[in-house]
Amino acid sequence: MKKLLFIYLLLIGIFVLYVYNYQAQEASTRQWSENQLRGNMDETYVMVTFQVGMDYWKRALKGFEDAAEALNVSVEYRGATQYDVNEEITVLEQVIAKNPAGIAVSTMDPEALNPVIDKAVDAGIPVVMFDADAPASKAYSFLGTDNYNAGVEAAHKMAELLNEKGEVGLITQPHQLNHQQRTEGFQDTMFTEYPNLKVVSIKDGRGDQMLSKEAAEEMLKENPDLDGIFATEANGGVGVGQAVIANNLQNSMKIISFDTDKGTLDMIEDGVISATLAQGTWEMGYWSLQFLFHLQHEIVEQVDTSTPLPRYMDTGVTVVTKENVDSYYPQ
Repeated sequence: MKKLLFIYLLLIGIFVLYVYNYQAQEASTRQWSENQLRGNMDETYVMVTFQVGMDYWKRALKGFEDAAEALNVSVEYRGATQYDVNEEITVLEQVIAKNPAGIAVSTMDPEALNPVIDKAVDAGIPVVMFDADAPASKAYSFLGTDNYNAGVEAAHKMAELLNEKGEVGLITQPHQLNHQQRTEGFQDTMFTEYPNLKVVSIKDGRGDQMLSKEAAEEMLKENPDLDGIFATEANGGVGVGQAVIANNLQNSMKIISFDTDKGTLDMIEDGVISATLAQGTWEMGYWSLQFLFHLQHEIVEQVDTSTPLPRYMDTGVTVVTKENVDSYYPQ
């Protein structure tokens, strides 16, 4: 009887010890999770772009700010006022000097900012790229559109609009990697899948409405049989639309643009632009800050130090036409 009582007491003791250890582990896990997934308002993350006045950046910044609210941290927005790589380098240097908790960068040049980006990473400041990458830099990740595939999608839509025959041109920014990739995807698809469609001209619009309008007008004069133009960014698309209106070609010329600023959406509503490709810009901003926060707090390293974060995250594109344009206006 005494032996049986001893066994019962032993089993009860083991059970009590198990419950105590389990609750202690749960409390520890909750405490770790609460500490790691909430920052403080003294923790500042910075978004750096170029042409800071563009509408395009607004949704990316909104995503950045929404993530900051969820994580209880602060954010700032800095950037070059012009399409000037040297100005962006200067701004990034100034940001690094303040030693922020992390930096999300969109660069107009795939190589020019590499030394400054590497300087930040070497100083222990996490850096991720969004929208436009610097693949040879030490930045941890790139969050943005699969730009080659976006060019492919634009080519398919142009082929549909032109019944797979005719002459087309591109207004782009040839020194910026994301625009290079959109151009390559468009050209490759035209060449391999649509033999009766020919790319006859490519011009630099420099991301500026007026310069893109001038480039489009030159293109129209040089190619009187032109049937369509693909502009790889929003200011270019609006500039092309203005050139087409000035030459009274809005009823015949097919234009495909990029992004969903109000000027682009209005021209789709009016039938001047046939389609545009909407990027996941809010997602770029939101996940950029989430990535930076996790890098700063080394949360991912507790899972797998060999791959702290994915090198690339595709935020997708959607084709916008007159049929669905209303849903892209701010509500």
